[in-house]
Amino acid sequence: MPNICYGLAGNIVHKTLSAYLKEIAMNRRKGFTLIELLIVVLILAALAAIAIPRIATSSTTAKKHACATNVDIMNSQIEMYYANTGAYPTDYTAFFTNAAYFPEGRPECPFGVADNPYAVVSDRVVDHVH
Repeated sequence: MPNICYGLAGNIVHKTLSAYLKEIAMNRRKGFTLIELLIVVLILAALAAIAIPRIATSSTTAKKHACATNVDIMNSQIEMYYANTGAYPTDYTAFFTNAAYFPEGRPECPFGVADNPYAVVSDRVVDHVH
């Protein structure tokens, strides 16, 4: 193919016609095609389908661990009461609101179970079902 001379700001550039046409075609392409956008949307949807269930599962697991921690805290406070007084509490409802042992108030179930869902059996707080 013959060479073509182009004058740009006083400079002379020698290019073949096919190279010039390729350059023009590359300069005109300024956006994404519909297929490219569709592929990106499908990839994002696949990632969301994987991530959202894992986030929901980890939230439930964290709440179960927080509930088990509440049980451990209440049992340790019952043992502390026994160490201080030599007897276990007789009224656990009043004990769980005692600011000396629970300065931040009675531990609550993270699942929102109302009216102290924690049962006391043989001076121990037992886990409950969620």
